[in-house]
Amino acid sequence: MSGSWERALFAHAEELRDRRAPFVLATVVRARRPTSARPGDCALVLADGTVEGFVGGVCTESTVRLQGLRVLASGRPTMLRITPDAARVEQAEEEGLITVANPCLSGGAVDLFLEPQLPPPLVAVFGDSPIARALREVGETLGYDVRPCSADPEFPADTEAVVVASHGRDEQRVLTAALRAGVGYVGLVASPRRGRAVLADLGEPGIERVHTPAGLDIGARTPHEIALSVYAEVLAVRSERAAPPKAEGAAGEAGEVTEAIDPVCGMTVAVSPTTPQSGYEGRRYYFCCDGCAGAFDADPRRYIHGDVSHAP
Repeated sequence: MSGSWERALFAHAEELRDRRAPFVLATVVRARRPTSARPGDCALVLADGTVEGFVGGVCTESTVRLQGLRVLASGRPTMLRITPDAARVEQAEEEGLITVANPCLSGGAVDLFLEPQLPPPLVAVFGDSPIARALREVGETLGYDVRPCSADPEFPADTEAVVVASHGRDEQRVLTAALRAGVGYVGLVASPRRGRAVLADLGEPGIERVHTPAGLDIGARTPHEIALSVYAEVLAVRSERAAPPKAEGAAGEAGEVTEAIDPVCGMTVAVSPTTPQSGYEGRRYYFCCDGCAGAFDADPRRYIHGDVSHAP
């Protein structure tokens, strides 16, 4: 990859991070000739299946798209080895390493590191009390994206938590907005008695989801200790939900990646807007590259059998 392309790619990566858009950074760490990729070549796999950059030919790119979307769904970094030797796949039982046989490779092999770039948890804090300030400080230390919110907030769809620590100021308006937005964790910093009174007056469906007093009971007393107890509860609630990171695209809401079998070469491919595809007899088929798609279009009946997997 030339220097200008590399600079443009990483500039786009920074733009994606600023927009809280998830993606996977795929970097070639080892290449065995003959292969067009070189160590240091890299690409971005976006949530819609788009691959930007260069990590090898079209078939390698197809495998990186599929495995990148899987990594995006799981949130776990992975080493990916692409080899033309199917026997190597059977022998490759190693944690953190996925080995894929690529029949389209020209005889070379390539190892890549797939690193998910997921936006940090987004937390909105309402109020300017000492506890609200401590919530912002502790959250930033934890690596969260902590933002103040107004009394008439509009929460982004990926807001993980809303904590109200205004001690009586506009509490109900913010709590109502958070519940209507479906925020995973909604907390109210208040005494048990006052918290019950606020919820009794709220009259909003789902008030049982409001955690008040916010935070786990760990004997917290100071503002920073209370903030720590709140983040502990946010983490506990997230674990209970067991929800994967949100990312719109080929994996829907970052759940299972939709996959299909290329009927020409037999490769597993990701179903995405950027995947080569073709329709035949009311069904849609997906391919690793334009070459396989062209071969299919030239003679579909040659490749269609009763047990060929396809996507609707």
